Amino acid sequence: MPIRTPPASALRHPPKPRPGDRVAVLSPSSGLPHLFPRPYELGLARLEKDFGLIPVEYPTTRKWGAGPQERAADLHAAFADPDIAAVFASIGGDDQLTVLPHLDREVFRAHPKPFFGYSDNTNLLAYLWNTGIVGFHGATVMCELGRPGVMHPLTAESLRAALFTEGPYELRPAERYGDENGDWDDPETFAAEPAAWPGEGWWWYGPERVVEGPSWGGSVEVLSWMLMADREIQEAAAYDGCVLFLETCEELPKADDVYFVLRSMGERGLLRRFPALLMGRPKAWSLSQPLPGPAKEAYRREQRAAVLRALDTYAPETVAVFDVDLGHTDPQLVIPYGGAVRVDGVARRITVTY
Repeated sequence: MPIRTPPASALRHPPKPRPGDRVAVLSPSSGLPHLFPRPYELGLARLEKDFGLIPVEYPTTRKWGAGPQERAADLHAAFADPDIAAVFASIGGDDQLTVLPHLDREVFRAHPKPFFGYSDNTNLLAYLWNTGIVGFHGATVMCELGRPGVMHPLTAESLRAALFTEGPYELRPAERYGDENGDWDDPETFAAEPAAWPGEGWWWYGPERVVEGPSWGGSVEVLSWMLMADREIQEAAAYDGCVLFLETCEELPKADDVYFVLRSMGERGLLRRFPALLMGRPKAWSLSQPLPGPAKEAYRREQRAAVLRALDTYAPETVAVFDVDLGHTDPQLVIPYGGAVRVDGVARRITVTY
């Protein structure tokens, strides 16, 4: 059954928190804080010390193996609590899709709050979009706030702007980026800054024109699950004029698999609805797949070629920007989910509205 939701133009920004406010920290996907307390505790401390926010945990935040109904109950409790000003995901996971059927849309509609998360949290961000609420793609407690060394300055600046300010915020390419992370079980991981390499700027493709519209998208893998389960995906016309943004995760999906997802979106009539695409810089290294330098470069080239193949077939008029720091790499720029994004293909600038 189609979801009855206000048009994208009716999406509203929830009230902003202020320093000193209480914010919920939840695990809507995975209870990894139970297994890896070190980055989690570090992230909680930075929320309080660096941003002046008081983190509040819920019954399943540190619980490994919590069921979808339990996690849904924590979401309802956090959003309905008048003393909670914003909600942060501890991390992503792989089964938030199973939480969605247990959610009561009226709870969120009656108590709109800023929600921060990405990866598997694409589920909840799309759910809020369909409820008429702007969310924020990025800044989980364990990954971005719990980064070894210090929080990346670009990530911190973007998160601070998203949390506390309104109006336009211009994104800028990272001069250096990283995608190699240490083992969270090893204390030595947290003794030094992560390795970084030259960023080399954004890569633009398509017509030189200006596009502005509300954003929608998230994790390619999670969107594919949502499409298969027919969860929180509207009829294609609902996305007319929106700016699509996509990213891939630490599982390092094959280029062909990325193409197959975008091809399915194209066959469904979705891709051509988006006049602009922001494609996140792909993470090309993981503990389970530690690709050497040349293999990392090949992986990135192959993924870009797969995306271009889909665009050329299904959305040739789309303005595309590649290697935007909006996904699983470091630094990470927060993207408003449903907020206005301006993609200027003439001046080659990207501006978001927090």
